[in-house]
Parts: sequence; C-alpha cells; structure tokens
Amino acid sequence: MVDLSRVERSCAVLVWACLLACLLVCLLFMRPALAQQVRPSELPPSSVGDQAHGAELAVSAWSRADLEAWWSALRSMDGGGVSLPAHLQPPTEAQRWSRVQLPDTKARPPGGGPGPAAGQPPYEMRWYRLRYAPPQGRWPTSVALYMPRLVAMAAAVLVRTDEGWRPIFDNQLGAREQWVRPLWAVFPSALTELHSNRSIELVVAVPVLRRSFYSVSTGWLGAREDLEPKVRRRWMMQIGVPQATGLTLVVLGCFSFALWVRRRSEPAYLLFALATVAWLVRNLHYHLDLPRTEAGLRWFWWLTHASMSWVMLLTFLFALRFAQRRFAPLERLAGGLVLGVSVLTLPLGGPLPLLPMEPVWQHSLNALLGLLGTGFVGLIALRDGSRELRLIALCLGLSLVLGVHDVVLLAGLAWPEHIYLMPFATLIVVASFLYAVQRRYIGALELVERLNLEQAERLRQQSEELQAQHERLREVERQQALLLERQRLMQDMHDGLGSSLLSAMVAVEQGSMDQDKVVEVLRECVDDLRLVIDSLEPVGHDLVSLLATMRYRLGKRLQVGGLTLEWDVQDLPPLAWLEPPDALHVLRLLQEALSNVLKHARATRVRMVTRNHGSYVEIRVEDDGQGFDMETAQRGRGLKSQQRRAQRLGGTVRVDSSAGQGTRLSLRLPVRRGDETPSTRLDVTQPGPLQQAQD
Repeated sequence: MVDLSRVERSCAVLVWACLLACLLVCLLFMRPALAQQVRPSELPPSSVGDQAHGAELAVSAWSRADLEAWWSALRSMDGGGVSLPAHLQPPTEAQRWSRVQLPDTKARPPGGGPGPAAGQPPYEMRWYRLRYAPPQGRWPTSVALYMPRLVAMAAAVLVRTDEGWRPIFDNQLGAREQWVRPLWAVFPSALTELHSNRSIELVVAVPVLRRSFYSVSTGWLGAREDLEPKVRRRWMMQIGVPQATGLTLVVLGCFSFALWVRRRSEPAYLLFALATVAWLVRNLHYHLDLPRTEAGLRWFWWLTHASMSWVMLLTFLFALRFAQRRFAPLERLAGGLVLGVSVLTLPLGGPLPLLPMEPVWQHSLNALLGLLGTGFVGLIALRDGSRELRLIALCLGLSLVLGVHDVVLLAGLAWPEHIYLMPFATLIVVASFLYAVQRRYIGALELVERLNLEQAERLRQQSEELQAQHERLREVERQQALLLERQRLMQDMHDGLGSSLLSAMVAVEQGSMDQDKVVEVLRECVDDLRLVIDSLEPVGHDLVSLLATMRYRLGKRLQVGGLTLEWDVQDLPPLAWLEPPDALHVLRLLQEALSNVLKHARATRVRMVTRNHGSYVEIRVEDDGQGFDMETAQRGRGLKSQQRRAQRLGGTVRVDSSAGQGTRLSLRLPVRRGDETPSTRLDVTQPGPLQQAQD
C-alpha cells in the first residue's frame, strides 16, 4: 500500500524547494543592481576592465533624414574603407561634452508625452564616450564592451582610429530586440595592436526620439574572456530563463489539456492549459524576431500586451477552482472587462484604439487587475481555510510585487539595469499551482483509499450477514430434511412393516395363521426394517455398495429358501443423484423381485447382474423358475408398484417371462437424471431362462 503521507511530504518539499530556488535566484541577481544604487558617482574612468559608472555625453539634434543617412553610412562602412560624413560624427568641440552618470535613463512620460516642439528636429543622437587602458599596460588578446541593458533605437559603437571613427558594432538588424538583449561588442584584434601604447577611445551612439523614453546602462570594458561569463549569465537570466519557462509551460499545458480531455468535469486543467498558451503569446518576443513593418509591430505588441491580461484572468479563475464555492457573476464580470480592454486597444487606426497603446498604461491596468484579483483570492483563502488556496494567494501576492517591479522598470522610474522578473514570478505561481494539483491528487488518492476501506468494511459486514443467513438457512434445511426423512420413515414403516405386523397380529388373534407363517411374516418384517436402515447408510452414490449391503442382508434368507445366488456385478459409475430415499426405492424394488422369486418362481438359482451402458446403468435379476403368463401378471399390483418406483428414480423397469422359461427383471437407471432411458414396458417377446441370459 502506498504511504500517502510520505508522498505528500515529498511533493511539498519539492514544491517549496522550487519556490526557494526561484527566490534565491532573484535575490542573487538583484544584489549587484541594488548595490550599485548606493555607490558614489564616478567620473569617466580610464577603465581597468571594470564597470564604468560614468561617461562623457554629447547630444546632437537630428532629423529623420540625418538618422537615415547615419544608418546608411554604417551599412556602407561595413567591411569597406569609407569614412563617416563629418556631420554624422561625434562632436569635436570639447565644450559640447559633459559628464553624465551611468545608468542614464529618461522615464516614460504619461500617455507617451508631447512630441517635439515646432521647428525642432524630432530625433537626437546621444554620444557616450568611454576610454579603456589595459591594466599595467598589458593588452589582452581581444577587448570587448558589455552593456547589460540599452533601450533606444538601433545603437552603434565607434572606435577612434588614426583614420577617424570606425564602427565596430551596428545593431540595426537587432534594433527591435535591443531592449531585451544585452549589448555585446568585440573589438577587432587589429585595433588592439594599433593602441598598444595608448588608451582606446570609443563612443556608444544611441539615437532616440526627442522627449521619449530611453535607458543606457553602465558599461563593462575589458578582456573578452573576462566579460563573456557576465554576458552569458545576463543572457541566461534575461533570455534563457524566459524561453525555458515558456517552453516548460507549453509542455505542462499540453499535459493539463490531455487531463482535461479525459476529465471534462475538472475545468481547472483547461484553465491551466489556456493560461500557459496565453503566457507563451505574452513572451513571443523571447522566441521570435519582431516584425519589420510598423503595422506588424503594432499588432505584435498589442497581442503580447493584451495576452498579459488574459494570463492574469485565467490565473485567477484557476485559483478560484480551489475555493469552496463558485463566483460565476464575478468571473463573468472580470472576463468581460479583460475582453473589453483587449478590444478597445486594438491597433486598427483611425479613431481606434479608443484607449492609449502605451505599454506602461496597459500594464498598470494589469497591475490594478492583479491587485484586485489577488486581494479577492486572499480574502477567500482566509475565509475558506484552504491550504492550497492560501499558498496560491501568497504566491500571487509575491508575483504581484514582481509585476509592479517590471512596470516600474518599464516606465523607467527605477532600477534601470534590472531584468524583468515576471518569468520568475511565473515559476513561483506555477509551483503553487503544481502544489495545489498535487494536494488535489493526494486528496483524491486518500478519498479512494478511504472509500475502499469503507467498501471493504461494508463487504465484510455483508459477508458476515450472508454467512449468518447461510448458516441459518442450512440449519433450516437440515431440520426440514430431518423432518422429511422422519415422515418418510414413518410412512414406510406404516405402509410396510406396520401393515405386515398388524395383519399378522390380527391373523394370530383369530387363529388363522400357523406358527411357520407367523415366522415368515416376522422375517419379512425384519428384512424390511433392515432395508430401511441400510438405505440410511452413506454409500457415496455408489450403487454397487448398496447392492452389496442388500446381498449381505438377504443372502441367508435366499440360502434358507433353497436358492443359489450368482453374483455377476461389475463396477458402475457413481450416481450423483442417489440419495437415501432413492436408495430405499432401489432396495425395495430389488427386494420385491427376490421375494417373488422365493415365493412364486420355484427356482433353484437366481442371478444378480449389473452393466454400464454409458448414459445409463442396468441391474438384472434372473431366475430359472417356472415363469408366468404376462397377460395375467399385468393385472397384478406387484408389477405396477415396481413401475412406480422406477419412475420415481427416473428410470425404467422391464420384465420378461413366459411359462416354463423363467423370469428376467431389468432395472435401468440414468447416470445423470437428465439422460434419457428406454421407456418402461413389459415385453414377452423374448423371455429367457437363467441359462440363456446374455450380457
């Protein structure tokens, strides 16, 4: 038997281990970012391969044509010797450069903010200048630049050479994913050799829309082999974990959907499967390249932002399935609100969307919805006292905190170098869901086990009752059998022994019976009494044993009567139906046949024969006496009595006799009561004496 308490404890330990692991990962990753917030500001360093918290900044106002020319020039310089036009290069005037602390962030204005003033260029190029000198003058084989986060338009990295500014990194192809991917630029080894005796001056060119949101993190300059582990860790936390989480949820969702197909009465499985699909849509930007058209990009971001609302709705509906009662009106209201917001934010153009498409605004609504939903789930959990629902409410609250963190990060209000933590919040919520499902599964097992025990107990009680009833029924049957047997014996003694004794007594009283006759009657009465007693002896359905008992009882009487008994008895199959009443009929029938031989046949020999004919057995009594006329005998009572006894046994009796030819009586009994036997008849066509009888 499965120890359910051990299974439950093991699953609980596993779930809590997952939760603690997620929390530790989040805290370990947040620690450097939190530490950097309290470090004092620094001037642009002559980097020694460490983190740069400051840079020199210059800003250039550009038009759309300037921006297109810039990107075109970068593409034309890729692999060629073309130089940047002078007006597209970083400023050379020293007064235009000022020191700025990194990370440098501009928060998102509410509703997208006002556009550029009339006559002002719509774009600006922000030049962040850094310098790198190797520690102790020893240049590494390859130098690299790593920036954890850069949210802007397509950025580029330029290095000053003797011929001018040379681009070493151009992110035009990955500009749409730049906000979620770290910047990683590797310097060509030729540049390292050119600057072997001096520092490297580089510029990170960040084009932004004027008065719009941007975020430039701190930069790391140093040996490539030293910075690559940082990039891999950042990539894993920022890209790998969300991708793995999304794919894992898809697998769990498919499994949950398969469970729902088999158990349609459990909507929680379907809700979980739909929530995983919505979460996969929410994180499509981690798995797919963004569309290259403006319309496609708008629809893509609408789909991912709107799906977050559906994730939260399905999550709350799933959580409420563990409550003691349903809240159908509230669930329909929440579903209608999410559907309405999704429709009103459709990027259809014209007067629509009726609501602004700013992601901060949408996710703020999601946070409000999450706050209300989490509060309601927490209230229900406290009221109902469900352990699963309380854990889900706690994890939803923690996820809400992480979601607010992401909204603040998205708005650019704080923590500019943090990663988005909702993927980790998803792991926490999924862990709570798995714990709840595990508890439900264990509960189902316990219920089945309890029902099995109850059913076993009921079966035991019913078995005992049936056994008692069976014992009572057997006792009743035994008493009834005794009563019937007593009545049968009384009837037999009354009809046979009693009648003979009464007749003899009357004859003696009247003086009409001599002593020899009285002795003969008494001997017949004793033989009849012995037959009744022998019929009660257990013979195991063995007809041969019954005949042997009769031979023992009647042998002396036959010998006194001058008859020689020839015993030609072969083995016979057991007769399953042969019970004491049937045995008495057989004995009486054969006794009457032998008595007739003694009294009337004037025979010297009598032969007892048994044969097995497969479906029936045959017993024959043959004598060499004077025989009798069958026409006269058929009107007698003796043969009719023998026929009645044979019919009660389910068999037949046949008597063959003629004057001077002896008599043969044949009793045929079925091996099974259902078998057919030849019909009862008296035949005088082939009478035969004892000497001519054939087996």
